[in-house]
Amino acid sequence: MDQLRAMRVFSRVIDHGGFAKAAQALDIAPAVATRLVAELEEHLGARLINRTTRRLALTDVGEDYLERVRSILSEVDDAEAVAGMSTAEPRGRLSVLSPPGFTVHQLTKHLPRFRALYPRVTIDLDVAPSVETPDENHDVTIIVQRLRPIEGAFIARRIAGCEVVLCATPEYLDRHGRPKHPHDLALHDTLMPIPPSEQRELRFLPAACSGEPVTVELGKAPPLMTQHTDTLYAAALASMGIAGLPSFVAEDALLEHALERVLPQWHLSTVTLFAAMPTRKHVPMRTRAFVDFLVATFGAESRDPWLRSAGCESCP
Repeated sequence: MDQLRAMRVFSRVIDHGGFAKAAQALDIAPAVATRLVAELEEHLGARLINRTTRRLALTDVGEDYLERVRSILSEVDDAEAVAGMSTAEPRGRLSVLSPPGFTVHQLTKHLPRFRALYPRVTIDLDVAPSVETPDENHDVTIIVQRLRPIEGAFIARRIAGCEVVLCATPEYLDRHGRPKHPHDLALHDTLMPIPPSEQRELRFLPAACSGEPVTVELGKAPPLMTQHTDTLYAAALASMGIAGLPSFVAEDALLEHALERVLPQWHLSTVTLFAAMPTRKHVPMRTRAFVDFLVATFGAESRDPWLRSAGCESCP
């Protein structure tokens, strides 16, 4: 039995909540994953996982063993990183966790260029609905920081600042008029990721950073309520109303004039994107290369690169 391989499989089975998902992430057959964990249990003389038809649960022995396995695997990864630093070419599997909006609209279109630069790096990409804290089970976590500070033991580098902007199709605005002031939104259909239980209010600041903030209560019942950003994006493209979207989602549509920015002289909100890495003695070259690539690609500035690209930055 390859004990180190079996330990990796055992760890991934727990991380992914099942043998099939772990096998897919490791690019092996589910039967192989099941066999390796069974052989590991036989070697140890102890059951690590209680299996039922619906879920997996660690035994008490399994919980203690997993903690030590993760420590061992981390040390092995560090040892490989030390050896890898002696070579000029990054290589190996890079585990990345990223939120869906950034993954679909930004990350994937830049990955071919990263692949061309580092052909021996294989990216294992997980997409999670909400990523606000680093995940120690991934080499890189792409985080969208809103109001709450990022917590945990990690190293983070800023990728870019991003504005949440109002957008609508030119067709919708031709029919319903272009708002000149935030209060005009009360007369429009708005598509905002605000839970129905919360009061539908938006707070605006003048983009010139001078003047009083304005709080607007959205009077009309929205034609669509969802917190799924890509659904709001699709609804905006279908001329259902004025949508609040992160600039990294709206960029292509703004460039193609499929969407038009609304109220560019008013600031709604800003988020910051970070690439976070677990704190390790030795960060693999592939991880450093990927984070450096993200920083170089998106600029790492507070100024929004996607609005600048689309030619519709916030203006006084």
